[in-house]
Amino acid sequence: MTRQYTAKTNFTAGEVTPQLLGRGDLRAWENGATELTNVVLHPTGGVSRRAGLHFLAEMPGPARLLSFEFNTQQIYLLVLSDFRLDVYQDGELIAGDIQAPWWRSILFELTWVQSADTLFVAHPEMRTQLVTRTGAGAWSIDPMEFSNDGFHQQIPHHKFADRAVTLEPSGTDGTITVTASAPLFESDHVGVAFRMRGGEFRPQTITSATEVEADVTIPLDSADGTRDWTEAAFSNVRGWPGVVGFHQNRLVLGGSRDLPNHIWLSQTSDIFNFDLDEGLPDEAIHFSLLSDQVNAIRGLLSMAELQIFTSGGEWVVTGDPLTPESAQVRRQTEVGSRGDRFVPPRRVDGASVFVSWTGDSLREFVVTEAGRGFETNDLTLLADHMVTDVIDIAFDESNRLLYAVLGDGTWATLTQFRDERVTAWTRHETQGTVKAVAVVRDFVYMLVERGLTHLLEVFEAGLNTDSALTGERDTPTDTWTGLDHLEGETVAVVADGHVRARQTVEDGQIVLDEAVAEIEAGLPYTHVVAPMPPLARSALGTGYTVRVRLIEAAFRLRDTAELRVDTGAGPEPVPFHAYDDNLLNMPVTPVTGDQHVRALGWQDNGTKPLWRIVGDAPVPFTLLSATTETKVND
Repeated sequence: MTRQYTAKTNFTAGEVTPQLLGRGDLRAWENGATELTNVVLHPTGGVSRRAGLHFLAEMPGPARLLSFEFNTQQIYLLVLSDFRLDVYQDGELIAGDIQAPWWRSILFELTWVQSADTLFVAHPEMRTQLVTRTGAGAWSIDPMEFSNDGFHQQIPHHKFADRAVTLEPSGTDGTITVTASAPLFESDHVGVAFRMRGGEFRPQTITSATEVEADVTIPLDSADGTRDWTEAAFSNVRGWPGVVGFHQNRLVLGGSRDLPNHIWLSQTSDIFNFDLDEGLPDEAIHFSLLSDQVNAIRGLLSMAELQIFTSGGEWVVTGDPLTPESAQVRRQTEVGSRGDRFVPPRRVDGASVFVSWTGDSLREFVVTEAGRGFETNDLTLLADHMVTDVIDIAFDESNRLLYAVLGDGTWATLTQFRDERVTAWTRHETQGTVKAVAVVRDFVYMLVERGLTHLLEVFEAGLNTDSALTGERDTPTDTWTGLDHLEGETVAVVADGHVRARQTVEDGQIVLDEAVAEIEAGLPYTHVVAPMPPLARSALGTGYTVRVRLIEAAFRLRDTAELRVDTGAGPEPVPFHAYDDNLLNMPVTPVTGDQHVRALGWQDNGTKPLWRIVGDAPVPFTLLSATTETKVND
């Protein structure tokens, strides 16, 4: 029999798919794990128990979470819910229950972009809205208005009817009757601008599908009928822009209901003016994405070029500066973006990350090494078992973590360093279902459905429970209130630096067995770390089917207050101190150094790891590396 020593110095491949259990030749095997739950990966390779979630407020129902950054000091979280807007700053509500025009069924298809003190919010069934910060704690919501030159509104126009359909006016000015050669007009056409014969009219009365009474706003050149006419591209009849963005000082609109593959760019520095005029360099631009199928536009991202994400592929618009003459539109890849909800593409480490059409993978859209175009890379290739049905993403730049909320209520985080070839996923869960995520500078907010309520919570370093409340009292007390949102739940408690027995919330409070001055109380969660199965070396070579026995494992820890290791007989505590290994009522005293665990028994199943770390105590945990001594049956 042979003794072998194996050092696992990092987890930089993250949790990998079980489909790799036969690929011990890959670097992902050496640096990966079979399970990483409720831990975050450090760039240096170690893992730590994730931060807990601090409870902020109860929300009225499902919502979208948006970041709004006016300047470095004035940064806000916007919560969009059913006919409502709430604004938070530094975790405090500063403007609440503002009446809004969006409704519940379209919340998850809303798109948005910010410019200075204004947020543009769009949906094909809703007129584009402007959410404006008008002062400290003062916010307004108004419909977007296109510029008006004194004669007409500078809104894009398009002919939606068949090319053969004609319009014939009864006159050239004042109130006229306009007759269409085929059914055209609907009740919502009242007030919609039509252009023909060098003029413009707006229907006031819909007599029938082929006839209207209209007011002429710009006199027509002639009263002769013509098929050369257009109507406003955006209206209640034709739908409104589905996506909004900014690029080179132009407002970008696209993906309307009836023109899903069209893009409009405003005039330069005149963002509400979409008149094409003579095609001068600073004038508006309009084009459609032409391919073998209609590619509905699902997202926009302004990089060195304008990136357009559609249901069928990824496009770029180049031109520096971008003008009607210099604009070049090319499709680069054919992955497609999720179509049943809007998940905004994000800038991550110099690339654009977006959710694929199926929702089951995250792709990065990046310039090829040759620099002659773009390619997409599957960031979830080695974690396809974990990252499925992605419903929201956000990037925490300060910690280099990409959050992906999944349809089953869990979430995953990606640590990526492209130059070092680090792409590592870890999974996370809580007692509830996560619905949305937003990163607001250094704060990461989540909307969590717990029971029948939707709660707004924020990650907070130093917390080790979820939906938690903390408190301090000058005079110690055994009764702590404010836990109404966790009524009937069993909570973990850390009080005066000691882990206490778990308590059940009754009437919004818990009662401890002694008075304390400081407390953290919240829902417990469990962290799990499990390496890849052993790849043993014997006289017959290296393989998975060789019988292996773990003799000892040494875990190098940093600032860790509890360690429980399962070597085959269930998780057992590893005592750090001379006193009893029961953590209850003991001071939370983190240790740094190596902890050794002895084990017995042979491992016959080559698909299982030799050890697992499992812990649900509300205390810090960091694993830097692990070294195992094993015996191999030759």
